[in-house]
Amino acid sequence: MSNPRLKYGQLAPEGLAKMTALEHYLNTGAALEASLLGFVRLKVSLMNGCEYCIHLHTAELKKLNETGERIAGVADWRGLDVYTKRERAALAWAEAVTNIQDGHAPDPIYDEVRAHFSDVETVNLTLVVSTINAWNRIAISLGAFPGHAGQDDSERSESSHGSGEAGGVGA
Repeated sequence: MSNPRLKYGQLAPEGLAKMTALEHYLNTGAALEASLLGFVRLKVSLMNGCEYCIHLHTAELKKLNETGERIAGVADWRGLDVYTKRERAALAWAEAVTNIQDGHAPDPIYDEVRAHFSDVETVNLTLVVSTINAWNRIAISLGAFPGHAGQDDSERSESSHGSGEAGGVGA
């Protein structure tokens, strides 16, 4: 098993605790469905290539009794009719916010989100997308995870952002 580049959970516990507190709010106080949160987090993790998060959010969705078709379909969700209009709007928003370097979040995608989410839900959804992007970037750049530096699944580190040490996505 490889070690992380840095034991970021030990080096910056206060900062990671703040991220974990935000995740706790998003999971318990944001009034967004657990499966929607899982699909958004999985989609962003797939886009970013964070193997640790892909495994984590796939497992979380399975625990929520989501079907294999819906879980596997997140990668190419537009081609499937298994998601609600609300889920589709959230997935499109997740893509737009994750790819913000492409210019901006397009108005038609924003308008679709607003058709299915209240003001506060739109802010909370954007926070979900932003935090999973942050966790992905921390895990990929500082961690020792499948997909990082050519490692495979057998080399997954226990000092991941999903464990107690670093503060977890699922916290």
